[in-house]
Order: sequence, then structure tokens, then C-alpha cells
Amino acid sequence: MGDFDNWPEIERAAKEKRRELVLHGAGVDERISSDGGLSPSIYSLTLLNYLEICQCPHLTEIHAEIKNLNNLQSLILCRNRLASVPTVIGSLKSLKVLDLSVNDLSTLPEEITQLGELNTLNVSCNNLQSLPEGLSRCTKLFAINISKNGIKRFPPDFFSDRLDLLSTVIASDNSVEELSGDVHKLAALKILDLSNNKLSEIPSDLSDCSKLREINFKGNKLKDRRLEKMVNSCQAKSILDYLRAGSRGKGKGKQEDGGSVEGGGVADKKKRQQRKKKVVEDEVEELAKMTVKVLHFSDSPRDITVKVAAELKDVRPYLVCCVVRGMNLRPGNALKRFLMVQTKLHDDLCGRRTTATIATHDMELLKGPLVYDARPPSQLKIVPLGRKEMTAIELMRQLQLEAEEQRKQKKRQNVSGLHKYLQLLDGKALYPCLVDADGHVVSFPPITNSEKTKIRKTTKELFLEVTSSTSLQTCKDVMDALIVKMVELNKLTVDQGEEAGSDEEGAALPEPDAGGVTSGELTLLQVRTVDQDGNLKVVYPSKTDLSEDTTKLTVVW
Repeated sequence: MGDFDNWPEIERAAKEKRRELVLHGAGVDERISSDGGLSPSIYSLTLLNYLEICQCPHLTEIHAEIKNLNNLQSLILCRNRLASVPTVIGSLKSLKVLDLSVNDLSTLPEEITQLGELNTLNVSCNNLQSLPEGLSRCTKLFAINISKNGIKRFPPDFFSDRLDLLSTVIASDNSVEELSGDVHKLAALKILDLSNNKLSEIPSDLSDCSKLREINFKGNKLKDRRLEKMVNSCQAKSILDYLRAGSRGKGKGKQEDGGSVEGGGVADKKKRQQRKKKVVEDEVEELAKMTVKVLHFSDSPRDITVKVAAELKDVRPYLVCCVVRGMNLRPGNALKRFLMVQTKLHDDLCGRRTTATIATHDMELLKGPLVYDARPPSQLKIVPLGRKEMTAIELMRQLQLEAEEQRKQKKRQNVSGLHKYLQLLDGKALYPCLVDADGHVVSFPPITNSEKTKIRKTTKELFLEVTSSTSLQTCKDVMDALIVKMVELNKLTVDQGEEAGSDEEGAALPEPDAGGVTSGELTLLQVRTVDQDGNLKVVYPSKTDLSEDTTKLTVVW
């Protein structure tokens, strides 16, 4: 028996020089149990930058040979029964994302602090009593989740100005007894969750965290009863204002330069004006740093899978998709702005659709599972945007006639609209298309989408699709850029306070209910792309996605 026997996923990854490998579920767990662990051959996949092994109760250890995977950027080992982490993990110098949640870990090796590129650490739901000292060396860290452990205190160097990118700290359901006043040194801190711990006080210095937007101290027995009531019922701003005013001092400001600052003085008035100005500046900055929450494929009741036909290999083989919730297209020009952004991305990042093409659909009008197929032009039928149903060959002929007429009328060589993309399919015997469960073609890249799934102001969920003939990374880069733009647009719509407009048919739209969109935050649902045999090709977003520009986006997994 060879090294790859019983592990076809590893053999395929080696043969095809894949960069991503995902192993999870009962079938994988059975093989781990019968083989006494993971196949050693997995540690020979040195090209991997994403490795995910999840939901395997018989996986209790990771071999030290994992040091060979020195190109890893994401290591996801959640929902297993790991009792330890090898110290050689410190040699994975490219690692950006480390997820060890839901295991049986009682300690973490100090070598984790050697991961200089680490930006996301999740060790929630373990048996940890402490964190290793030296985490301040992980200067690119921007999100850490240590919830549901037995941690009593943070390491002395944790609240350090070296962690100037750290924006999310989730430490709920532990035994933390004290929050250091040095918390104010975390200049980028935006989300702080210390609910269900053993805190008796909240330091007033927390109010100096100018970017803090979400705090949770529920479930702590605070000495200040008034503050405790506020914690259980108030929003972050009210709590921070109370701390800033001096907590139990009831109106007195924090002492500065040895004296108390009473309200009403000229100096105090100037400070309030400066603070107000700072708040405005922070709110403007929020347009450049916003939040996206990712819902894991297995956590979604509406899992979407796209099967890719083998015939696409020589046509347009690369595809990534995802579902977006929370995009508010109702108000004013929100939909128009979104379509303009899509057009700009097509012209710039997508190289006028030569490297990639974006398609957007109304999720409610889309029936899965989906198939990304390749068909002869005469057999590909679609209802193009703004047109009646026709075959691809009829559509291409019509567009060519329109292009010729356009050239004659304007007396120039260049043409606009869909006509400028016709040459991208020259010489192709098969055309790419995305097909729904009812057999309807909903997308014909790089030319057009279907009228059947057209997005409107009433669209609540969007299905995003990016295809390319260049590379899978190109698809991911374009999708990353699109999502960042969507969050920016959503936040802009909310901040401008635009009123709801009307849809294309002129009917007035109802006002959003209490559960409507109130912020720029989006929720992404992962979509898996598989081959004809059901083997995973890519899942988007994975934890290596949306991580390049941490100053613009906070991603919560």
C-alpha cells in the first residue's frame, strides 16, 4: 500500500499541486481512528497555504512534521479532540490564521508568540487556564477569541501599544478577575467582550479607547451597582460616557495633573469640544474600517453548492461564489451606486472583463444546487437582462449587429455596453454558464446575467459570482474588493440617512421594519465549489480571504 492509500484527498492535492485542503466529517474521522492518526503523507504537501481538518473526535494530536508546511497561511483545526499543539508551530512563519477552537487543549506552547504574521487567533472552547506571555510580539494580530475557557488573567504584556492593529478581543465565559487600565494602549480596539467573567470593576481608562464600538460586560458582579445596571441594558456609548465622567464620582471628570476637573470650566468646555471632534473623526474613519461576519457553510440552513463541469477546463475554469446578507439597496441611489461600483471594478480590476467577470443575483429568485456548465452556443438559452429569451448564438449575432449599427451612427471604432466584450468568446466551441436547479441559465459570463435573477431595490440577499479564465486567486481578489466596496456603500447609505425610494416599476417601498439594516455590517454565507465527483475545489470566503488590508475591514469568523 502506498502513502496515499485510503486518503484520496491527499493524493489529489499532491498530484494537482493544490494550495488548499479540507478534511472533515465522519468519513475522515473513521480513517483517522483506523490508521491511528492522520496519514503522514499530509505533511509532504508543502505547497499548501490553507489546511482545514475539522469535526474529527479521534484527532488528538498533530505531528511535529507539520513544520514542513512552511507556506501555510491558515491552519484550521477546530472541533476535534486535540490535547496539545506541537512547539514546532512557531516555525510556520507565514501563518496568518490559527483556529484551534473546540478541542481539549489545557495549554498553548509559548512558540505561538513567534508567529509574526498572525492576524487571527481562535482558541475558544478549550480548557486553557492561561495564555502564553509574549503575545505582544504578534504585532499583526487584529482578532483574538479565547472565550469559554478557564483563563483568570491576561498576560502582563497583552495590553501593549505594540498590538496597534488589535481590534477584536472576545474573552467571554472565563474567570478573568481584573481588566488592566493599560487596555487603553490597544489603540485599534473596536470590539471587547468580557461577559460572564469575575470582574468587580471596569477601569475608567477603557473610555480612552477612541475606536471602541461594541462592549459586553454582562454576567460580571460589579461593585458599582449603577454601572452594573448600565452594562445589562445600555449601549457602549453610554457606558463609556459614564466611565469617562468618573463612574461613581457622579459628574466629576477623571483627575488630570493631580486635580479634579469640574464641569463648567473653560478648560473642561474645550476638552468636551475636542472629544466631540474626535468622535466625528472616528465616525468618518469607520467608512475605512468596517465589519463583515462570516457564517460557516455547515452553520447555514441554506447551504449552497456549485458543481463545476469538467468541460470548463479549457473554457473558463475558475469560479468563486458567496451569499451576502444585510446589503441595503432600498434607499435613494443605493442600488445605482452599487451597479456603478460593479461597472468600475469590471473596467479596472477585471481588466474590462478580460481577467474576471462579476455577476450578482437575487438569492430569493435562485434555486440551488447550481451547476457551472459549458454548452454549445446553440444549446445555451438565456433571458438576457432587458431582453427576451434567446440562444447564446442568437444573442451574440444580435449584439454584433447592434455593434455595427453603433459604429456607423457614431462613426468611430469603439463600441459601448455589452458589445465591447464580444471578442472575449471568439473561437470558443463551448460557452460558460451558471445553471439553477430548474435548468434555467442565470449567468452567461463574460456577457450577461439573466433577467430572472436580476437584483432590485427589494433584494434582501445577494448571490455573488466571480468567474475567470486566468486563475482562482484572481477570482478571490475581485470578490474581496467587491465585498469591501459593498460594506463601504452600505455604511455610506446608513450615514447619509437616505429615505427609501421606489422600485423599477414605480411602486412605493415599505419602510424597513425593526429588523432592517441599521449599520454597514454584512453577513457572508460561505459557498462551496465542487467538481463532478463532489470533491471540494474551493470554499469562499476561507480564512485566507478578506485578510490583506486589515485597516479597512474587520472579519468576524
